[in-house]
Amino acid sequence: MSEHVLAEVRGGLGILTLDRPRALNSLDLGMVLALERHLLEWADAPEVRAVVVRGGERGLCAGGDVRALFRGSDADAVRFWTEEYRLNALIGRYPKPYLPLMDGITMGGGLGISAHAPRASGSVRVVTERTLVSMPETRIGFTPDVGMSLLLANAPGELGTHLCLTSGQAGGADAILLGWADAMVPSERLDELVDALAEASSALASSALAGAEGGRGAEGGQPSWAYDVVASFAVEPPPAALAGGREWIDDAYAGESAAEIAARLAELAAGGSAASEAAGAALAGLRKMCPFSVAVTLAALRRSPKLGSLEAVLAQDLALGEALIARSDFREGVRALLIDKDGAPAWEPSLIEDVDPEEVAAAFEPRPSVPA
Repeated sequence: MSEHVLAEVRGGLGILTLDRPRALNSLDLGMVLALERHLLEWADAPEVRAVVVRGGERGLCAGGDVRALFRGSDADAVRFWTEEYRLNALIGRYPKPYLPLMDGITMGGGLGISAHAPRASGSVRVVTERTLVSMPETRIGFTPDVGMSLLLANAPGELGTHLCLTSGQAGGADAILLGWADAMVPSERLDELVDALAEASSALASSALAGAEGGRGAEGGQPSWAYDVVASFAVEPPPAALAGGREWIDDAYAGESAAEIAARLAELAAGGSAASEAAGAALAGLRKMCPFSVAVTLAALRRSPKLGSLEAVLAQDLALGEALIARSDFREGVRALLIDKDGAPAWEPSLIEDVDPEEVAAAFEPRPSVPA
């Protein structure tokens, strides 16, 4: 078990707390295995009616520990992703209400342990006014993984495409708009919320309703007791910042190739419209990302909704991970952003227009499926 995952049962509530503050709760292999073990144990424990996952002062989780992947072997990276994606799949089909508290920084793998929580089991994904969500993988020569290409593709219009190609950041209201969260609760009330969930779950366990619900949430995605508890703390989110740019974003990111998108952003930037400044900023950001990663990410977004299940998307993620870890871009991106911090990665190729479509297609060649 990992010293960075704290587990307790309070009333009928299982509480998992990520406790690696110096690394912003970045997930290492031990943490992934500990989370999986507790979730499997609690799934079959009649005294546990729901599970909360929370982080610390600065956020829930900043993603996978890419510094460790940088230092390790390719095989180490593939093992980590295999176990991480198994955890994501488990969360996506968890049979009891699963409530991630996405307070503060929630990026990459942090979204993988949050955004897939299924409404069918009565799960509720909670954000706060401090929430900062992002899938920043194109910045380090990788691609949005942990099944998030499916949720990015299913976001309204091309908002998900815009965010992930540019490694953009968004707030809690945006997370609700994107379909990654369900309710906003003030951060100062999260401890009260956890206490209320523990009290309600304890009462449920001792009531006649326990036999009816069996701790399995609500079938068909209907609100459960956990949803009702969260609703009593929830506030109306402010307007989502992304919504204001929907028109130009849908226009710019509708292309089937990264080069087409870059060209359309350039046209909009030069057009003198109300969207010109925003499009120009998006283009400048896109040009800083890893060109091969941008091309692979766009292809993954277009493919993922056709794959039919979260497990199939995670299998695609593993194939892409194996392909990308074998290239120079990933370690070069981590070096430039997190190790040497010079901000000057040498991408190969250096321009989106020079990416070979055949190399992009080859990255999707079938690999073994993620174990169920």
